[in-house]
Amino acid sequence: MDYEKYMKVTKIEEIGEGMRVCLDFVDILKPSDGVFVGNTGHGYIKVLAENRESEGYPARPFRINAGALHQYVRQGEQTKYLHECQAGEEVSVTDGEKERMIALGRVKIEKRPLLRVECTDGEKLISATLQKSASVYVSEKEKGEYPLLELKTGQEILAIADEPGRHLGTKVDEEIIEK
Repeated sequence: MDYEKYMKVTKIEEIGEGMRVCLDFVDILKPSDGVFVGNTGHGYIKVLAENRESEGYPARPFRINAGALHQYVRQGEQTKYLHECQAGEEVSVTDGEKERMIALGRVKIEKRPLLRVECTDGEKLISATLQKSASVYVSEKEKGEYPLLELKTGQEILAIADEPGRHLGTKVDEEIIEK
């Protein structure tokens, strides 16, 4: 298994509107709870639960705004696409110390403005497409729970590096190029 580590943000760019996925769980999440999502199998960025108030948004302690529907959501050693998540199935949530499975009560997909965030550990480039919203938080090395809208290049966020090459979510040994 690849391990969580802080990686330096190298780019944040607006990419227009697209469909984003909110995962609404049947249990209360802690502020440190989150899921790892990414554009490719190269790695995943941790997105935190929405259980803090933000500009005009009440706390939603059951929700993780996981970003664009095309992304992978990491499930232990496997991945699945966010658009495949269904109410009633369990999704892996991590608080940094342990991983646990929690059932989804609803999957909410809506068109919203999106940001592409890229980060690196010096070897791998990892990216995620997240909603441009005051309710989206990541885990920043120096400040902990940190709003995506305040994130700047040079800061370090929690991520997992991985190797691309998956078939139906399971790692396979093949030559693959993902960008």
